[in-house]
Amino acid sequence: MMNSCEWTASITALANTLAGKLTPEELNLLGATLTQLADTLFTISAYREACEGTRE
Repeated sequence: MMNSCEWTASITALANTLAGKLTPEELNLLGATLTQLADTLFTISAYREACEGTRE
């Protein structure tokens, strides 16, 4: 498994690669989409911790 520095460097490399291949409009759409995905995943995780954890 990668350490935190390797993980963030990989993400940065991916972002730079995408930035070199996509138009500004495509980058904006991808960024907004990934932000929504991240927010939704955090919401699901928080819900599971708060609501599903109390059923045990």
